[in-house]
Amino acid sequence: MEARSFDLPRYLSVLPLFNEMSPAELQRMADGSQLRRFTRGEMVFRVGQPCAEFHVTVMGQIKLYAISIAGQEKVIELVGPGNSFAEALMFTGRPYIINAQALTDSLLLTVSKAAVLGEIDHDPRFALRMLAGISRRLHGLVHDVEAYALHSGLQRVIGYLLRDVEAANGTGGSALTVSLPVSKATIASRLSLTPEYFSRVLHELESAGLIEIDKRDIRILDSKRLAAYQPTA
Repeated sequence: MEARSFDLPRYLSVLPLFNEMSPAELQRMADGSQLRRFTRGEMVFRVGQPCAEFHVTVMGQIKLYAISIAGQEKVIELVGPGNSFAEALMFTGRPYIINAQALTDSLLLTVSKAAVLGEIDHDPRFALRMLAGISRRLHGLVHDVEAYALHSGLQRVIGYLLRDVEAANGTGGSALTVSLPVSKATIASRLSLTPEYFSRVLHELESAGLIEIDKRDIRILDSKRLAAYQPTA
């Protein structure tokens, strides 16, 4: 995809934050935005750098993560196409408190704080849409914390595999293939599990006849049985 041929106002118009804007408003927002390419492994930003924009993943996968004092990495979120990040932090006036790295060759849309504030001045309803988007992200993070505290590692892995099954396959029951978008180690960190434990659970589910593993492709043989799976004592 060539940046010069990319229709930025049209792309903005299909994002939840911007889909109620008029063509003139979309053009103003596009004028305050830029497309940026990142190669696999390249940093988007680091802890401590100034935050004066937020970002939308157009293509690729972005990893948001923190590093502990002991040097261990914790993946906070994986941001795929059509999803945004750093909106809330942008309004605080503080530097980035997490790191962002491209896991694959990626294309990002970076929207400046000045453009956002300009649209809020022009139409205060835009601020409500921004708040709604931030609230959805907060709800997702609260759900994650709840899962880590109340669900076993096995339940977290099953929940991850089934996260899109209902939308893609109705009520479930028939086979469906889930392609892991990033490495198993990265997904394990996202689920607050060790890579070894994550792999062990996958092989346990495969031995139970619930899934078939082919590198990053995981074929769910019966989503209902997988959702109800309980290991034998």
